[in-house]
Amino acid sequence: MNPQAILFREAQLLDIDQMHIVRNSVRENALSNPNLITHDDYVDFLFARGKGWVCEVDQNIVGFAVVDILENNIWALFLKPEYEGKGIGRTLHDTMLNWYFQKTTAPVWLGTAPNTRAEGFYRKAGWTPTGMHGKNEIKFEMSFENWINSRPQTL
Repeated sequence: MNPQAILFREAQLLDIDQMHIVRNSVRENALSNPNLITHDDYVDFLFARGKGWVCEVDQNIVGFAVVDILENNIWALFLKPEYEGKGIGRTLHDTMLNWYFQKTTAPVWLGTAPNTRAEGFYRKAGWTPTGMHGKNEIKFEMSFENWINSRPQTL
């Protein structure tokens, strides 16, 4: 991958179609029905409830992250499978959490399927498992203090 071709930036309205393609390309934590998340859901989470970021490679979105500051929840962090393991997910994650903890010191949580790469990713990134959530998902939490002590860059 050519480093000059990689761009991380805030998500925009015109990114939603490509973000949804990424969301539906994942092998883990796949939607049982791709129509469960609508264009309006993306608009709501990106512009009313929180903020999102995308990673482009050669002007194509290959990953994105969205945080819901109203519910203190990570709504999305997804990559096209062929871009896993390249540091893109971690950069999106760190960018999102740096923004979140600049806005609030409230803990943030997320749910992900057990025994997945995502579970390992969140454990390695310093998230604390706090039990189960929804239909067989592990609930993780990141406190402000944990982020301050584990983040790779300064706020």
